[in-house]
Amino acid sequence: MKSRLLLFTLLFSLVCAVSANAAQPELKKNTPVLSQAVNVPILLYHRFGPTVADGMTITTSVFESHLKYLRDNGYKVIPLRQLVDYYQKKGPAPAPKSVVIVEDDAHKTVYSDMLPLAKKYNVPVTVFVYPSAISNAKYAMTWDQLRALKKTGLFEVQSHTYWHPNFKRDKKKMKPAEFEKSVDVQLRKSKAKLEKELGISVDMLAWPFGIYDDYLLKKAAEAGYKVTFTIERHHAGATDSVMKLPRYLLINADQGKAFAQILAGTAPKRNIAY
Repeated sequence: MKSRLLLFTLLFSLVCAVSANAAQPELKKNTPVLSQAVNVPILLYHRFGPTVADGMTITTSVFESHLKYLRDNGYKVIPLRQLVDYYQKKGPAPAPKSVVIVEDDAHKTVYSDMLPLAKKYNVPVTVFVYPSAISNAKYAMTWDQLRALKKTGLFEVQSHTYWHPNFKRDKKKMKPAEFEKSVDVQLRKSKAKLEKELGISVDMLAWPFGIYDDYLLKKAAEAGYKVTFTIERHHAGATDSVMKLPRYLLINADQGKAFAQILAGTAPKRNIAY
């Protein structure tokens, strides 16, 4: 009797072990894989030239030094759209050491200085445009130049409102209804003009002067923008809202060690007069 009980116990243990092992592949298959952490600096440029003409100018040689540093230190410049796809759950997290390059205002030096270097180093760039200046202001690009950028396959064009207003100042001096109308014009007219002139889909917005609040975010969403960008100085991470993605506004002093610190996420805080 004892021997039969012992034999039964051994057989039962064996069956349980086999069943557990057989279930393991299924368990592993159904176990969700944790998503990779995202930590991407978005580098914001404005204008270029041989000398520093103002606080937003980065010399062309310094810009090229940035591109060389990225290339020589294992960084990969990815399209902004690839990062956005991650936030919208349309794509995976960008690989470690991914970097995004953007430009605000569509200054004429984007065409004369930035474009040749973007081609040389084969890096994608997103340009945020306020259409009122295009083919009008002497400092801005033309519509034909923007079309030429688009044809390279390296440049994407998105919105920077219609004429780059200061929403904080406008809110103080305008009546509520007037301010609401002004915001609608800035957001909707820019999107419509860019889509008409360039045959593109505009769903991203860079806030002028980095000014935004809950009301403006709501109005942007109503106007059809699915992504907006600030000038808060930190890497885009997994906890950031797709409607408030941060960017590093670069100045000419951001070179050498200072540029390396930005990429590493260790740069000291700095208030910039936009």
